[in-house]
Amino acid sequence: MQRLRDQLGRTVYPAHRLDRATSGVLLFALSAEIRSALGAAFEAGAVAKRYLAIVRGWPPAACSIDHPLRRLAADGTAVGHGAQSAVTALATLATTELAVRVDRYPAARYALVALAPASGRRHQLRRHLKHASHPIIGDTTYGQGRHNRLFRERFACGRLLLHAWQIGFRHPADGRPLSITAVPPTDFATVATALGWPASCWEDRA
Repeated sequence: MQRLRDQLGRTVYPAHRLDRATSGVLLFALSAEIRSALGAAFEAGAVAKRYLAIVRGWPPAACSIDHPLRRLAADGTAVGHGAQSAVTALATLATTELAVRVDRYPAARYALVALAPASGRRHQLRRHLKHASHPIIGDTTYGQGRHNRLFRERFACGRLLLHAWQIGFRHPADGRPLSITAVPPTDFATVATALGWPASCWEDRA
């Protein structure tokens, strides 16, 4: 946030958050009033978000992960009682299989997926993918160490392979529709290319 303030020479206000290890679109406002309006839009589910992720296994071509999640404190510990509703839409964009034994199978399967959360629970995507048995590669909290280690050793990639790809909303001031896309950074794209997935895998689905 300070870097952006230095670039613009003025105060900026964060409208939402990303996990530290997640790349992609991060939305800021130039006034507290607009920030509040955007916050209300996020709360109302009026902001459409799409993410790209590289996950273990081959998920269905399309599915909805409907799995309530307990609230998490900033340190990741569960708080309160009961769980909050949480839904994530998943679409598989590409798959691959590596001829390497990581666990009990003779080959390791991976997929490039697009994720669209319908709710905004803390660590929702990472927790939902773990629940679906397709953890995100590079996730040291909810992922699988053997697969993370393979990507570090084979692709020199130790990051969480989750990218905030697109965000769409109506501008609070005049209601015009806005759609913002962030191209995956080089480290994400390099791994995707090494797995046989060119940029067209996600560009064709933008």
